[in-house]
Amino acid sequence: MSQVHFEVNGRVAEIRLDNPAKLNAFTVEMLSQFSAHLEKLENDADIACVLVTAVPSKAFCSGADINGWGDLTPAQFARNWVRGGHRMFDRLARLSKPTIAVVNAHAFGGGLELAAACDARVLAPRATIALPEAGIGIVPGWSGTQRLARLLPEAMLKEMAIFGRRIGADRALQVGFAAEVAEDPRAAADAMAARVCQLSPRAVEIAKSMIHAARGEDAGAMIEALGSAAIAASSDRAEGVAAFRDKRQPQFPGN
Repeated sequence: MSQVHFEVNGRVAEIRLDNPAKLNAFTVEMLSQFSAHLEKLENDADIACVLVTAVPSKAFCSGADINGWGDLTPAQFARNWVRGGHRMFDRLARLSKPTIAVVNAHAFGGGLELAAACDARVLAPRATIALPEAGIGIVPGWSGTQRLARLLPEAMLKEMAIFGRRIGADRALQVGFAAEVAEDPRAAADAMAARVCQLSPRAVEIAKSMIHAARGEDAGAMIEALGSAAIAASSDRAEGVAAFRDKRQPQFPGN
């Protein structure tokens, strides 16, 4: 039975974690299921915005299920668990559609990294964020020291990763990590998604790509994608394709 559900309501998609017995912690199967939903979304032109949610629990996501990696060899842990999870989180971060994390409870470890991979985060007032990995003898492995370093002040990141402190929702809002703190984070996220649905999908996609390129989120691919999109709309591209098919020398108009 799937523990990562996918639903569509109009032009808004929802990916929902459903592992409350483990505080919505990720298993290997959940990583695979989540990634499959992202692949489907990337090619769905009817979807304008994506919500990342979790069923009610004490945690939005408590990170990774220790039973999923506790017995792995060092090589398996690095190659399969860490790198495999990293690929899924990168795919979420680089999704062409805007994403909103609905953080209805605590986001620890991989749960915080999941929220960080989204474009915006709405937190419940009681929610806290933390990187507790050092307490069990590991370090953040799904971009907690990399992507989060671009989103949070260094001192705050060190408080969590080195000193084991939890950060409250209000403080996360003060530093810009949270877009909003709301008693009903889902309603607030729905309102944000509804606004996105009124905007130009192509303009939103390109704006996201430009911002990501500026802050180094897969900058090379983003720059080449933007350049390729611009050239694809040119008369030169149309002439080049036509000349290739006609087996003749192209006459590029330069526009």
